[in-house]
Parts: sequence; structure tokens; C-alpha cells
Amino acid sequence: MPPFPRKWLALLLALAVVAPLLQPVLPDIVSDYRLFLVSTMIIAAIAVLGLNLLTGFNGQISLGHSAFYAVGAYTAAVLMDKLDCPYWATLPAAAILSFIVGYLFGLPALKLEGHYLALATFALALSVPQILKYKWLQDLTGGVQGIVLSKPDAPFGLPLSQDQWLYYYCLIVMVFLYWAAANLLKSRSGRAMMAIRDYPIAADAMGIDTSLYKTVTFGISAAYTGIAGALSASAIAFVAPDSFNFFLSIKFLIGLVVGGVGSLAGSVVGGIFYVLVDNSAQALSTYVKDDLGLPFDLSAYTVFGVLLVVLMYLMPTGIVGGFHSVLRRWRHG
Repeated sequence: MPPFPRKWLALLLALAVVAPLLQPVLPDIVSDYRLFLVSTMIIAAIAVLGLNLLTGFNGQISLGHSAFYAVGAYTAAVLMDKLDCPYWATLPAAAILSFIVGYLFGLPALKLEGHYLALATFALALSVPQILKYKWLQDLTGGVQGIVLSKPDAPFGLPLSQDQWLYYYCLIVMVFLYWAAANLLKSRSGRAMMAIRDYPIAADAMGIDTSLYKTVTFGISAAYTGIAGALSASAIAFVAPDSFNFFLSIKFLIGLVVGGVGSLAGSVVGGIFYVLVDNSAQALSTYVKDDLGLPFDLSAYTVFGVLLVVLMYLMPTGIVGGFHSVLRRWRHG
């Protein structure tokens, strides 16, 4: 899939930077709640970006990225709650620990491919929330009650609310990680990752250490998703085991497919999509049932399913792929 036009990326980034500054002029549109909602979209985009590096660019299927998200979130929460660690210092710790967990899980996963790897990661997603509830870890993880945190204030006396600062904080992290991923994919290592995805036998014959690249990619992917989890701990100010169940992995996967597999920009679009649907499903269900009088109780997963079928029929390569198709047709008349 071709890269997203740089001019569009620059324009979208400029709008993202300016938007919170319009709050005094447009308080109803640029409210703290909506900034918080956009922050969760940015966090989701980082998590989907991590999954995309593994699945979209390296060809390894994962249904267990909610586990790495939980590792990052609990690393940040425990450091802030038990050790009074600054919120910004939890990001490298979450990244390192998530990378180690992902790398170690990637070692036995080397012998698995396709649906066998999917089942292994599925088991990981199921087991981590139960481990976090284990009674021997309750003093550290808070058990089923989780850990309650406080949202960070803006540093250096900046005249920003907590939600405004968290928005900028998440945006800065996402831009850096997006830039890092783009440069990784342009490098020799990135080309090797994609060669393993497209031509695994040929890549091995050309001397590429497929085992090393697969495990390292698993670790990098887990690190990205762990950073997203650490950001969510600061933004939501609460972590609990049931927040990281298997369905969170499914949402990441849906975001990846809808945005565009093998597209960095698609990761951002996918993160925005799944948060929007997740937050709009209840309102849509109320409208259908109460206002329209239809006997349907729409859950988020019902809406996800219907939209996924429609989008895959209209845009089989995802929203970003569909955008590129429309752009090509427009250019060529």
C-alpha cells in the first residue's frame, strides 16, 4: 500500500496541534471531554500501530495484544502508585518490560504459524487478566478492584487543563512512535521484515535470520502496545484486570483491518474508528430502540460487525486503501 501523502499528514498534524487552543472560542465543540475522547483515540492508534508492525508488515497473526496493553498499563500504574514514579518516566519502563514479554513469547511462537499462532496468542489474552487477579499479586495489582490513579497536571506552569495536557502528551508520543515506525520500515531491517511476510522461503535463502527478525518484531510490536497501555493508565487514571479482556484484542484487530493492513496511516484511522464505534454504540442503541421504536438492542459488537462487513465489501483494503483508490481514479480521470 502506498504511503499516505505527506502534505495531508502535515495538515492533519497542524490541525491536531491547533484544535485545543480553540477551546475558549468553541467551548462546546472543543470541550475537555472531547479532548479526552481524542486522547483515547490516539492511544488506540498507537496500540493498533504496534499490531500492524507485527501482522501487517511481518505477517504474524496476534489475538493477544490486549495482554501487552495490560502489561504496559499495570507497569505504569504500579510505578506511579507504589513507587511514586513520574508518569512520563513510566513510558520507557512499560516499553522495556513489554518488549521483554513480547520477545520471550515470540521465541516459542517461532514454531507456530497461521491459526496455530492465533490460538497461542488467544490463550495469552485469556490468561493475563486472570493472572492479574491472582491473590498472591493483590498487594501489587489491587486484585479485581484495580488501581486508582490521579491524572497528571501540566508541567512548567503551562495554562492547560489536565485533559488538554494529556491530549498534547499523547499526541507527542504518537508522532514520535509513528516517525520511528516509518523510519524502521524504510531501513534494511524493515525491508527484511516485509520480505519475511511476502517471501519467507526466499528471505531465508537470502541469508535473512528469520527467527531473529520475527522475535524482535514481536518485541517491538509489544513495546508499542505497552506504551499505549501506559498512556491509558495516565489518561483514564484507573486500571483493572477486566479492562484488558480478549475483546480488547479483537477491537485492535478490527481497527487494523478497517484502517488498512500494512499501512501506518491506516493504524491511526483504525484507532479512531474503534473508539468512535465503542463510544457511539450505546447512543445508537438507545436511538434505535427508543426513538425509532425498533425491537433491537444493539451492542458495540453488533455495530462493529455490521460496519466491518459493509466496509470490507466497499473497501476491501481498508479506509486508507479505499482513499488511495479514489485518489488514483480522480487523478486518471
